[in-house]
Amino acid sequence: MSEISSPRPIAPTPPSSRPNALATDLALKLLQPMEGLLASGESAKAEVIALKEVAQSFQVLLKLTLENGRQTTLQTSSPRPLAQGTALTVTALSDTQLAVVLQAGTSKVLTSLDLEQLPIGTLLQGKVTAREQLVQGKAQQVIYKVVLSLLNTPLAGSKLALETPLPLPLGSLLSAQVQGSQALNFLPLSGRLDQLVLSQQLGAQHDRQAPLEGLFKALQSLGGKEALPEGLRGSIDKLFNALPDVAQLSTPKGLSQALENSGLLLESKLLSGQSHALPNDLKANLLRLITQLLPNAPTGTPLTAANAGAVLAQALPALARNLLGNLGQISSRQQALNFPLPSRLLQGMDGEADLETLLKLAAAAVSRLQTHQLSSLAQSQVGPDGNLLTTWQLELPMRNQQELVPLQVKIQRDESNKPDKPEKKETLWRVELAFDLDPLGPLQVQAQLAHGRLSSQLWAERSSTVSLIDAELNNLRQRLNAVGVQVGELACSQGTPPRGPRTTLEQRWVDETA
Repeated sequence: MSEISSPRPIAPTPPSSRPNALATDLALKLLQPMEGLLASGESAKAEVIALKEVAQSFQVLLKLTLENGRQTTLQTSSPRPLAQGTALTVTALSDTQLAVVLQAGTSKVLTSLDLEQLPIGTLLQGKVTAREQLVQGKAQQVIYKVVLSLLNTPLAGSKLALETPLPLPLGSLLSAQVQGSQALNFLPLSGRLDQLVLSQQLGAQHDRQAPLEGLFKALQSLGGKEALPEGLRGSIDKLFNALPDVAQLSTPKGLSQALENSGLLLESKLLSGQSHALPNDLKANLLRLITQLLPNAPTGTPLTAANAGAVLAQALPALARNLLGNLGQISSRQQALNFPLPSRLLQGMDGEADLETLLKLAAAAVSRLQTHQLSSLAQSQVGPDGNLLTTWQLELPMRNQQELVPLQVKIQRDESNKPDKPEKKETLWRVELAFDLDPLGPLQVQAQLAHGRLSSQLWAERSSTVSLIDAELNNLRQRLNAVGVQVGELACSQGTPPRGPRTTLEQRWVDETA
């Protein structure tokens, strides 16, 4: 293994002039005299059972097997590390010094990876069993030669030698992603903790979310706006006025603006100082509405962000243990990864809307948008084949005359990662839509663009809608061909798309031209 790269870019490391094996012929100093175990010149077999770094040397504990079968342990000092489990032949030079030779064929230290066994993107976990500091080049760059004992994959139990600028402590556990036959990408613990927090937040937001139409219907039902505080009335008007209509979503520019203002990018706008873009942002307008509702709602409504943050901080340590102990079980997190998000009615929301009800509905609407955001993060990943799957999931409330129709959207980009074949790099796109538009009823659309060829499958719950769409599919094909789009299969079925766990193969969509 030539290097292990950290998430931050580092300068390229020149190849080491030292041999791949960490030890060939080596003299060890005994910390205590052998007291006649081996006479000068006698040899025996030994195995490294422990290694400890001390100052500029290494303490090596050997298990010695003598010719009569007797076994004993010796504590020695070595100028270089010897990997735990390494088989040796030792020869006594004196009562306090041993000459060491690695037994031929017994060293399991790998210096490269077989990508057929461990494809790019595979997660490796290992324990640092040996470390040696090297200085390379005119710049005297410090490089560490490290031996990992692999803990997973078919190579579990094997030793892997690598070079890294990171001073990995002996005995430390680490995770790395295979980037090539001689390249790893180190995954810090903080990244894994981020995944735990993401899982917790995703499940919690899903449990609190409710469809946007519940809030919009409650706001529209407010007859006497005159009785509302001025700031609250202004926030409601600003929320409704910023919603796109069907005509806007029918143009590329209008659709682009609607996606940008869906709330999916609110946090990145705030971080980059784009305050001018906030007046039209859906999530920002919902949060503005909540700030206007809070002072007017009954006291004791536990919906403030501070309370939620305090509860999360108290629950996080136990949460991490629970998450690690309940892998594979059905959870709110798994339900939140389904598309589209299901409709659900908050308890006690069937009566006439008052300010407290509006506050709960607005908070649930924000949680719904945040569920989409967190689901996007959870579904964006590097697959075992090294392909990068990026997901954007969001919800657009669309004005259709006097009706507000939430449109759920999921866009996925699947990029191949073939460093050895850059000319064959390809990008596949998949778009999913879900909405309920009168008089068509619930509709779901799946479309994919691969190799310049578009295919689509539609599902409608009403048989009349299926008949209507079937009659228009040929017209749709002609219009797509007219603008230069190659069209594959177009079909419409009654019902809903099949759901269930997707395999890696299903994530990388079928090439119809193959």
